Amino acid sequence: MKVFRLLAVIVVLTAAPAYAQMQTPSINLLQDTTSKSPEEREADEARDKAYKDSLKKIPDAKAPNDPWGVVRSGDAPKTSTAKTSTAKAPTPAKKTKTGSNAN
Repeated sequence: MKVFRLLAVIVVLTAAPAYAQMQTPSINLLQDTTSKSPEEREADEARDKAYKDSLKKIPDAKAPNDPWGVVRSGDAPKTSTAKTSTAKAPTPAKKTKTGSNAN
């Protein structure tokens, strides 16, 4: 008997969402728009033209001033030194730290 009650509850619970979807009336959320009058079209065009003209008046953004940009980048400016040799000594391999840094 408990099995039949449980089965009835499951059937009702699964059928309820489908029943609710079928009962909702079809609602059109997008209203049917009518064509604009010539005065409204002219006003829209004037507004768009004024907006585009205002965008042209905005000055271009300058490149950001970054005094530490050379320090962070891998391409540091090369300076001339008094030593100029034709053969360069091989550079030692860089050591990398391993492990965690507990601060």
